[in-house]
Amino acid sequence: MPNNTKPRSPRLLVLILFAAAIAAAALGTFFFAFCHITEKAPVTSPKKADPIAVRVKHMTTEEKVGQLFIVTPDQLTGSHVTAADAATREAIAKTRPGGLIYFDDNLKNPAQTQALLKDTRKIYNDLGLPVPFLAVDEEGGEVARVAHNPAFGVQNVGDMRAVGRTGNPAKAAAVGTTLGTYLKGLGFNLDFAPDADVLTNPANTVVARRSFGTDPALVKQMSEAEARALSACGVLPCLKHFPGHGATTGDTHAGAAATDKTLDQMMQAELLPFNDVNAYAPMIMAGHIAAPKVTGDNTPACLSKKMVTDVLRGKLHYRGVITTDSLQMGAVTQSEAPGQAAVSALEAGCDVILMPDDFPAARAAVLAAIQKGTLSEKRLNASVTRILKCKAQLKKASN
Repeated sequence: MPNNTKPRSPRLLVLILFAAAIAAAALGTFFFAFCHITEKAPVTSPKKADPIAVRVKHMTTEEKVGQLFIVTPDQLTGSHVTAADAATREAIAKTRPGGLIYFDDNLKNPAQTQALLKDTRKIYNDLGLPVPFLAVDEEGGEVARVAHNPAFGVQNVGDMRAVGRTGNPAKAAAVGTTLGTYLKGLGFNLDFAPDADVLTNPANTVVARRSFGTDPALVKQMSEAEARALSACGVLPCLKHFPGHGATTGDTHAGAAATDKTLDQMMQAELLPFNDVNAYAPMIMAGHIAAPKVTGDNTPACLSKKMVTDVLRGKLHYRGVITTDSLQMGAVTQSEAPGQAAVSALEAGCDVILMPDDFPAARAAVLAAIQKGTLSEKRLNASVTRILKCKAQLKKASN
């Protein structure tokens, strides 16, 4: 049978082979590139969970509320405390306070104090609780719970007024180092110092000797130097008394105290030492000073949302822990019941309630406010997170 199929043109055959070669080459290049990319692509590991966020998530409401309080050991047991005994352990297990503050009657000598604080830390550790704040009010001069007692054998660093008059921040740093060294040696990890009040009212007697002086810029330099030195020793500093006690009339220990300055005026003086302090101030104490030209009423600063949230958090951009001054002081007790004062402080934006006048009543009121929704779980978690982040610095310092 004759073959009627015409032979293909050599030129067409060449073109077909050429096209096939190009296609093969392209496919090979793609395959090589794909394999290369696949081989070199980084392996992404799951994002590591924030341990503090995880801990807060798994804490009960009662545990979270406990973290909000710093109380005296005497408030826990109802009796005078010089040793972390069985009654102390039982009270801590029941109420789980975030920290304890000690005064002269609790502190007898170095050996007794070291044992007291060591045993207290052990109680918290045994119970699986976060490390406690073990605090003291040790400024030097007239406010010195340890240095006033000759049994401790430490030198009182003196009034900050004298330190401020040197005009040398290195002198304030030396104060911080001295305080931090002997407090850390005894077992304390939080000092309610330095005093960052600017003495703008010459008639003020509350902080006259405790303030570094009348110059806001110098007070800021001095308080920063002392705070950094305390931290370097492993003791957390706490700047006080926001928004500044130096311009006030009256004594908040006994009753109301107020400043008649506007916010703009305070920004130029009293508030300057509390501005831009996140790098060295893990905690700020909000005082009981009223500022009616800022808030429109005589509410103490630590109970005022305008002062704590709008000014300290908002205008001054503070991100650390905010504690109240002692809620046992007359400026608060004359106008607020213990439970309401504690809730008001949290509503204002404070994180820590220091020494409520009635600890069981204050704790119960906060729990009730959360159950009723007056205080949200989100608000509670925000404070507890800040507190645990602050305490994480203590772990780093002890490592």
